[in-house]
Amino acid sequence: MKILPTEHEEQVELISWCDRMAAEIPELGLIYACPNGGARHIKVAMDLKKEGVRAGIPDLFLPVSRQGFHGLYIELKRQKSAKVKPRMSDQQKSWARKLRKQGYKVLTCWGCQQAIANLIDYLGLR
Repeated sequence: MKILPTEHEEQVELISWCDRMAAEIPELGLIYACPNGGARHIKVAMDLKKEGVRAGIPDLFLPVSRQGFHGLYIELKRQKSAKVKPRMSDQQKSWARKLRKQGYKVLTCWGCQQAIANLIDYLGLR
């Protein structure tokens, strides 16, 4: 039985790919994570909330304007399978709608490979 990577593993692989490719595609060096998820000690979570961390913000942001958009947000989910069916929370859907209204492209990508394909498309490299 094939074990699917976790969302964390998918994101690590994606950022590693971006880092490797940044010499050829400098825009990829601008991608960064929005550390909104994960389990934290309650004090750390409270401090981060006071600092502006918001539930539902997409996982990654590429501050590069293309295709008439101000930038690209990516909500990265692990790959789907018969047993693994990740979904977007209501907060994630709400943020995606709000960001789109402000002129950002917002994508949900199911795994690293789909995210890579979408980054290449967004940057107009196909």
